[in-house]
Amino acid sequence: MSSEKVDSAASPPYSDAEKGILDTLPVQLSYSRDKKDAGALTATTKQAQVPAKAPKAKKSVSKWILWQLFFNTYRKFFTFVFTLNMVGIGLASSGHFPYAVNNSGAMVLGNLNFAILMRNEVFGRLLYWFVNTCFAKWTPLWWRLGCTSVLQHLGGIHSGCALSGVLWLVFKVVNNFRHLDVNHDAVLIMGVVTNVAVIISALSAFPWVRNTHHNVFERQHRFVGWIGLICTWIFVILGDTYNPVTRSWNLNGVKLIKHQDFWYTCGMTFFIALPWVCVREVEVDIELPSPKVAIIRFKRGMQQGLLGRISRSSIMEYHAFGIISEGKHAKYHYMIAGVQGDFTKSLVNDPPKTLWTRELKFAGVSNTSTLYTRGIRVCTGTGIGAALSTCLQSPYWYLIWIGSDQEKTFGPTISGLITRHMGPERVTLWDSKQRGGRPDTMKLVREVYNSWNAEVVFITSNYIGNSEIMQGCKAAGIPAFGTLWDF
Repeated sequence: MSSEKVDSAASPPYSDAEKGILDTLPVQLSYSRDKKDAGALTATTKQAQVPAKAPKAKKSVSKWILWQLFFNTYRKFFTFVFTLNMVGIGLASSGHFPYAVNNSGAMVLGNLNFAILMRNEVFGRLLYWFVNTCFAKWTPLWWRLGCTSVLQHLGGIHSGCALSGVLWLVFKVVNNFRHLDVNHDAVLIMGVVTNVAVIISALSAFPWVRNTHHNVFERQHRFVGWIGLICTWIFVILGDTYNPVTRSWNLNGVKLIKHQDFWYTCGMTFFIALPWVCVREVEVDIELPSPKVAIIRFKRGMQQGLLGRISRSSIMEYHAFGIISEGKHAKYHYMIAGVQGDFTKSLVNDPPKTLWTRELKFAGVSNTSTLYTRGIRVCTGTGIGAALSTCLQSPYWYLIWIGSDQEKTFGPTISGLITRHMGPERVTLWDSKQRGGRPDTMKLVREVYNSWNAEVVFITSNYIGNSEIMQGCKAAGIPAFGTLWDF
């Protein structure tokens, strides 16, 4: 979810971040180091204004704010794409869109191509690179916030085009059966088989399936999707080589490659295959600081704002985690896996020496942090895995990390990264176990936002925490982008 509200009020003067001059916050942290462990830390803020526990009375949020957060850029993209396609299907069904009737295969595959492209790692990285290169810091804040919102919510285009492609395929198959007398049985049968495969693949990607049965989603969306791709090739070749007028087969390859369907299918195959060409088995070291998390260490450094997918198998379930790195020059990068599902439990019970990963890392919302002169990264628990790189690699980002017994839970590696690279003037570590509860998070965010002269807030938390902070930021007029659950 995201907030696209722009604070038009004049910001108080502060030193130019681009000139390397930093203002400090009146939020001071005290660090204590164990002589036996240089990476150990504890931090306490000296701000008495922040209460130890969040107030029990939940503040009411206006329906307008809830609507703005609900109908975000993701749903705007989805609504626009899906509505446009439904109008097209309606016009085609009524005979007012003859191009779509005669080229229904192109309408199907054009939508599916665009849907797959929106999830392609290479395409995504190129988009982020272009925006970060061309629009960083000098463009108006409203434009940069819009860029971040668009990049974060490309999934709305993915979902809209995918569902539209499925419905265009239904339209095409139904249209073939309406002309049953001139269509070959093989074309009709493959149309139905392709439709079933694509529908199953699409249904398996619904949020409830993904969130509650992740392995089912992974297997069906991937393997049934691959079956659907094979069926699509057969369906396209049969449909383009059969002439319903003469009721004969034309196996001339030259005619086949002149059809739009053929090239759309080629493009779709390329976009699907590209990430799998870059799958590699790499050596890893697993650190288990506590039963709650596993710290996975990989060789070489990474730029900030990236996420990676890992698996124990080359083609089975892949799980995405934020990447922590000190920079491209670093010797290692890390992932933090919270021990919850079967995969993460296996990392603890049977730590592997190698894992499969895609060399093409994909960009997350934090990757757009370079657009802003200053910002705040708020995270809870294992959300530090997606947040820490931004603050490690940029001195203009402030870290607020809320968790329970952080040093003991996450170990010396994560503690060491924070103490080595982040001064007390730009980090607040809130240990809810030591302090007896969570802070008044919005009060803390507002104070840091004003003192740090931030332009934006990025949030990584669970669903409830994310919703509360997003609502508070929207009500306070603070531009914020939170964790996105694809809808």
